[in-house]
Amino acid sequence: MTVARQQLALALALHCERIVCIAHALDPDLVELQHVAERVGVQFNVISGPRQLVGLVTTIDEVIVLGDGLFVSVPEAATVLEQGQAVLVQPIEQGLAAGFERIDLNHAGAAAMRIPGRLVERIAELPADCDAASALQRIALQAGLRQRPIPTATGNGIFWTIVRSEDEAHALEPLWIRQRTRDDVPLSPSRGLALLAVRTLGPAMLHAGSGAFVVVMAAALLVLLALGAGWFGLIGLGLVLSALGWVLREIAVLLARIEGETLTSTRGLDGRVAYGWLTDGVIMTLVGWSWVIPVGQPVAHRFFPTFVLIGLLRLLPRALAGRWTAWLDDRALLALLLAVAVATGVSAMAIYLAVVLLLAAGILLPRGEVQLTRP
Repeated sequence: MTVARQQLALALALHCERIVCIAHALDPDLVELQHVAERVGVQFNVISGPRQLVGLVTTIDEVIVLGDGLFVSVPEAATVLEQGQAVLVQPIEQGLAAGFERIDLNHAGAAAMRIPGRLVERIAELPADCDAASALQRIALQAGLRQRPIPTATGNGIFWTIVRSEDEAHALEPLWIRQRTRDDVPLSPSRGLALLAVRTLGPAMLHAGSGAFVVVMAAALLVLLALGAGWFGLIGLGLVLSALGWVLREIAVLLARIEGETLTSTRGLDGRVAYGWLTDGVIMTLVGWSWVIPVGQPVAHRFFPTFVLIGLLRLLPRALAGRWTAWLDDRALLALLLAVAVATGVSAMAIYLAVVLLLAAGILLPRGEVQLTRP
């Protein structure tokens, strides 16, 4: 979890055109953030002191100021800052306990503000080693800029805190990951396993650079290996590899949710729907390869029963009520069950029986509101 990465995510959410970072040196972490910003067309400047801001900000600009070490929930912070120019504040007891600066008898700062660019000129009158955020906060308050309270910290995943050290960041990280991976979508076995993996190994994976993009590439590789195994007649192994790939895909989706606010690139996850269809196609192909059809019958007879099964698995969750329908979306569960059926030689009977049961469920079970489900 990188505080600077989170702040950059907030700046981009607010459609800032230029990012200015005050730092003594351009270290590799800042270079990485610079690349992220420039990929989306935003200028990124690193300066050594606050006085250099004067040359980068014009009087017609608006400036978003974020204090050193400020770690916030991007959606909530963006909502408050989008409301217009203001110094963000919080109750004095809450703010002082969290390490924020006192403003007056009743309020502490929130280490974030939106100010007119003309106020930045006054920072040239202050010592060169002043704290930019604190100085600009005082300047803004002296200029009569309004104060706006931040959202109250609740159990709903809102973070607004100052991180002063690596130890504090590591202590906050597990809670952050748990809050970001809370899911209102009913859990399937694969999603539950992925959730356990991310909450257990997520911090280590993120620190090691094994983010969502790396995991989804591994999932894609497993799909290709599954096809290769099936081509050489190892149908059961291919289905197991497909199941593992689906679990990795679920892990990647959860990691992407975490990284979505910390700006790690999630390119490759834009094809989540395509990955779902690809997995369906691989499962259908592998099962078809396992079947022997009489001479003279069309080759399509190998694949049609599995095609019908997968079609029903996609259609029923859109219409039926009940949280259990999330299990119908779980392709890892499907692949493993089919692997057992293929290994025991009853795949045809198992698929026909499953189709009949799904048709009966569609006819007899109560309907819910028609809605699109996660692919």
